[in-house]
Amino acid sequence: NKEKKEVYFYLSKKSEIDIINKLIPNANIINQKISKGFIIDNIVCISENDIGRHIEKVIKYKANLHIGKKIKSYNELEKGDYVVHINHGIGIYNGLVMLKKDGLMKDYIQLLYDGNDKIYIPVEKIELISKYSGREGVAPKINKLGGTEWEKTKARVRGKVKDMAYDLIKLYAERETRRGFAFSKDCEMSIDFEKDFPYELTNDQKLAISQIKTDMESTTPMDRLLCGDVGFGKTEVAFVAAFKAILDSKQVLFLCPTTILSNQHYENALLRFQNFPVSIGLLNRFTTPKEEKRILEGLKDGTIDMVIGTHRLLSDDVKAKDLGLLVIDEEQRFGVAHKEKIKQYKSNVDVLTLTATPIPRTLQMSLTGIRSLSLIETPPVNRYPVQTYVVEENKQILKDAIYKELSRD
Repeated sequence: NKEKKEVYFYLSKKSEIDIINKLIPNANIINQKISKGFIIDNIVCISENDIGRHIEKVIKYKANLHIGKKIKSYNELEKGDYVVHINHGIGIYNGLVMLKKDGLMKDYIQLLYDGNDKIYIPVEKIELISKYSGREGVAPKINKLGGTEWEKTKARVRGKVKDMAYDLIKLYAERETRRGFAFSKDCEMSIDFEKDFPYELTNDQKLAISQIKTDMESTTPMDRLLCGDVGFGKTEVAFVAAFKAILDSKQVLFLCPTTILSNQHYENALLRFQNFPVSIGLLNRFTTPKEEKRILEGLKDGTIDMVIGTHRLLSDDVKAKDLGLLVIDEEQRFGVAHKEKIKQYKSNVDVLTLTATPIPRTLQMSLTGIRSLSLIETPPVNRYPVQTYVVEENKQILKDAIYKELSRD
């Protein structure tokens, strides 16, 4: 207290009070809890969180709120859209027409095919068609009605899918037989790290952490999908896994699909690991060449524990001395080439994939047991579900939304 300021400790746990009493016999201790310290003029207030240790959480987890109702979107068809009929192949949607059949007037969907052929589908059988999805700006080849071309295309795709499925099953069978690194059980520092989290974990988070620890402590390389809505606490679960790997002198790569997301994770990681001896780097397009060189060298010689970054992490010059864990945020947003590189990692490194929106194939692999699955379905305490509205464009609503976000930083 060189500046002659009045210092007050806000503490509520007896063990914390005893520690401060021993260190500073005449300390001003107030038996109350505040989440964060502050300075006003000549008064300095210090909370338990500021001295690097968290007390037992006063607020016990209680939420009546469960996962919000998902809004389903339907692709609306417009005249001229390419569509795929399950039996006839690629055609062009040409609007709705009314036809008389068996003395009844009914709505039919009209599709155009090669040679100006047309077919009519009753609107109640709309599930037979789907919107064509392909590369933007590239017009697909329209099929001919009654030809064998569409059947050949389906047979060719079926063959490719079979090959892909075989490769995937082979990869996961290899992983099951291959011996990976078995991480140590929790030590005192890992327990301290978890206590250092300033919020109460939800039951789903606790279960996910427990499942991930079990995977990491086994000799089979982990490949777990962690699925949960935005803001439900997937990042904290990933940080616990990362810290577990780092405590065993292993390195961690945290892969993000966008530059903004990598920056957010980096800022969060610096804050979360600030009280622990963990060296963290950031690799994305804003990283300076000098910093990039330092991070790459640190990865090679083992002086950097964790690197967060975009697909830049999948470049050939990124070589870790002893990689133990790969965390992937939203794997479905990476391209085919990047996924091939990720696949190479998966043969002998523990992999944790975070997602709010798993693609059907990823989900199917989890549900059939090829990949392990953890779900976080309960929001943190006091968190409201995301509310989505479909409204006409309105400048006032946009303005209100922006002001609301600015007011909460």
